[in-house]
Amino acid sequence: MASVFSLHPSTFLSPLKTTKLRTKFQTLHSSQKPFLISSLKFKQLDPKIPRQVQTFWNWLCDEGVVSIKTPVKPAIVPEGLGLVAKKDIAKGETVLGVPRRLWINTDTVAKSEIGNLCTGLEPWISIALFLIREKWKDDSKWKYFIDVLPESTDSTIYWSEEELSEIQGTQLLSTTLSVKDYVQNEFQKVEDEVILGNKQLFPFRITLDDFFWAFGILRSRAFSRAGIQNLMLVPFADLANHSAKVTTEDHIHEVDGPAGLFSWDLLLSFQSPLKLKAGDQFLIQYGLKKSNADMAIGYGFIEPGSARDTFTLTLEISKHDDFYKDKLDIAESNGLGETSDFDIKLGQSLPPALFPYLRLVALGGTDASLLESFSRKAVWDHLELPVSRANEELICKIVRDACKSALSGYHTTTEEDAKLMKEGNLSSRLQIAVGVRAGEKVVLQQIDNIFREREWKLDELEYHQEKRLKDLDQAKVRNS
Repeated sequence: MASVFSLHPSTFLSPLKTTKLRTKFQTLHSSQKPFLISSLKFKQLDPKIPRQVQTFWNWLCDEGVVSIKTPVKPAIVPEGLGLVAKKDIAKGETVLGVPRRLWINTDTVAKSEIGNLCTGLEPWISIALFLIREKWKDDSKWKYFIDVLPESTDSTIYWSEEELSEIQGTQLLSTTLSVKDYVQNEFQKVEDEVILGNKQLFPFRITLDDFFWAFGILRSRAFSRAGIQNLMLVPFADLANHSAKVTTEDHIHEVDGPAGLFSWDLLLSFQSPLKLKAGDQFLIQYGLKKSNADMAIGYGFIEPGSARDTFTLTLEISKHDDFYKDKLDIAESNGLGETSDFDIKLGQSLPPALFPYLRLVALGGTDASLLESFSRKAVWDHLELPVSRANEELICKIVRDACKSALSGYHTTTEEDAKLMKEGNLSSRLQIAVGVRAGEKVVLQQIDNIFREREWKLDELEYHQEKRLKDLDQAKVRNS
């Protein structure tokens, strides 16, 4: 059987990053010794920059992270807050480097007062607890960094019920709800197992909203060296915004280098992926493989009308299938499983494994003899080509029915979405909603068109049995 489902929430922390700063800044209140702010530091920044950002910049100066030679600085940009070039910067030129001592990662948590409590927790959960605790402390080492973090973004995890109604029928909605359920369940567990029994370390009330704040910060601003096991927040570097113009992800490296006047450390170093002129924004790539649903949940923005417009077709080998075990064995032998997701992207060809898996799912009747006649690899090789007219017709029906079902779930038409986008004057969140649902519909129509054209050509295709007979006839001719 085949059906259409949403993305799985376990993918919520793929390589991460954002810098949308659409929120008011918190008021500074600290028992820390105030900075001796020099006029040199202030002159580097636009006086329109919020006071908290200026204080953060001065902290970076005192920590030896930035200096008069640093080629970028914080500035107000269309996205909110970003980094702009103070001078012309060549492509590949090093722009900034942040020493390991300022990273916030699982090593940071392990060395903290709550390190022992966080042993065994998921990395993101331990960092989230640490971040919440540091936000509460007036004397936190990272106070000036935390003070410039947003309270929320336009990520769909922060949307109201009314706002979520605008993405009714989309895979983005089902994914958003799954992620919210996941975060809420994790909070309930960590509250019961860690927070409530350790009031001396958590002498303040931690709410679900606090946990969502920390989750959103990590989901949007953390960097990842090798998956979610190596998440890290990197002050200063997280101000770099995203651009579709950046088409590589190889501009971030770990290097040994100077980390202050008299120190040396491992640095997270950033090179400019683009040639910049003074005043241009320093931009990076948040992830070439991310869909617009990923971008909306993670960062609170999308790239409409691009290959990020994606629809995930989820196919399943039914447990009630008479040939379930054989089919599952063949699927697993080829890197797939009982349930397999296929991301269909706007304007791109179908995933190579989609047709073989579809034919395997639909295999039945006399066609099932394929399962017994060949090795597992040979079966898959045969599934690369049409098996029979009945099988090919069935897979077209499965997919087209799934597309029609998905399209019927939206509360607006393609024409209505196009009109809204043309008229403009949409809020940032409504822009995301209209862009995502319009993108999903276009991709669904693209899929439906592919399989409709396939149906038209069913009588023209060469099927396995016909090819087998033809090969036998040719062999007889050669041997005669």
